[in-house]
Amino acid sequence: MASEMMEALSELCEEKHLDQLELLDNLEKSLAKSYTDIMHLDWGARVTIDKQTGKIYVYKLEPIDDSWNDETGEFEDFEEIDVTPKDTSRFAAQQAKAEINNMVRKRAREDIYEEFSGRIGDIITGTVIQTTPSFTIVKIRDGVEAELPYFDTRRFPGERNERPFGEHYAHNQRIKAIIVDVRDPNSTQPPVRGERQRPPIVISRTHPNLIAKLFELEVPEVYEKTVVVNSVARDPGIRSKVAVSSNDEYLDAVGACVGPQGSRVRAVVSELRGERVDVVLWDDDPAKRVANALSPAKVSKALVDPNPDSNYCTVIVPDDQLSLAIGKEGQNARLAARLTGYHIDIKNETLAKNIIAEAHAKQHEEAPTLTDEEADTEKAHRCEYVGPNGVRCRNMARPGSHYCGIHEKLMNAEVSDDPDSLI
Repeated sequence: MASEMMEALSELCEEKHLDQLELLDNLEKSLAKSYTDIMHLDWGARVTIDKQTGKIYVYKLEPIDDSWNDETGEFEDFEEIDVTPKDTSRFAAQQAKAEINNMVRKRAREDIYEEFSGRIGDIITGTVIQTTPSFTIVKIRDGVEAELPYFDTRRFPGERNERPFGEHYAHNQRIKAIIVDVRDPNSTQPPVRGERQRPPIVISRTHPNLIAKLFELEVPEVYEKTVVVNSVARDPGIRSKVAVSSNDEYLDAVGACVGPQGSRVRAVVSELRGERVDVVLWDDDPAKRVANALSPAKVSKALVDPNPDSNYCTVIVPDDQLSLAIGKEGQNARLAARLTGYHIDIKNETLAKNIIAEAHAKQHEEAPTLTDEEADTEKAHRCEYVGPNGVRCRNMARPGSHYCGIHEKLMNAEVSDDPDSLI
């Protein structure tokens, strides 16, 4: 019977592509732990399995008095006493079944990790097969599943929320998503809650790259790299901005992404369940880039701080465009800032004129009495611009000028009626 069990075990290992010696080693450790609990052994047990006959031997461990180590506070040597029960076959079969299932599951996760760990950032299409209050299981293909988590991150800080606002999924529904993580089954990091029972692939529908990949699927010019998606900013499920540019001077990048009668961008919006997508033109000139990012609002002027470390831009818009430029709850300005990487300060024309007039008036007011040395230092280093709240700019003035880089442009600028004048 025992030899027949070993033959069956060998055939099963060959069928499941498992290492028989590793399986037997894991089985011995599992049986040792189980018999320690069953037989109430104080110092544990050791189990061996005869590789030829399959016979199981259980040894009780008893410490040897002379082997006590004062430094470690443990016994180093143990005497092994044979306490093998009469019938171990049934119990061993149950343990073997559990170990085989664990090894098959681990091998499958290792294969998935090896295949998909290099595909993080790729788009996949899957079918919804199960939905829970905290995550959705998506079938990519036979034997390969992914998890789309949407945990309440306030209750579970270590979890993810990768579902856009307002989205819900039905059984057998096909969805597209981005691979954002593949869990390593051999990782030494402690697993998150329930990770062993959840699929190893984690996907997302909130990641900005999802929009770039969807445009790559819908727009041949993007797939061929003639049109480049330079930047994406999202409020998932609500609104997104996409900045594109063309490597062909005769090709309209925005028109290519929008498509005939908006067919291409409509396909992207449909996949995003109605999320509004604004396609704007990317420009190497930061001022024009910021002005384009604030679309659909019209911009009169955009003044960018010449200091590359500040990433600050002052934008002047017509009075009737101010609310449109800021957007509902600041959404348009917030997305434009993410898209361009600039901190954007939006002012209407009336306020800009008042600031300039007040600043010119401040110039003619009597300055506080300073010593000659303080006056020279102040003149050499301090910008003379005074804001509407009466606070003077703390930046240093540019050489040969009374103002820093950004306020020099602002002071010398006159608001133009030409919306294309951005300099």
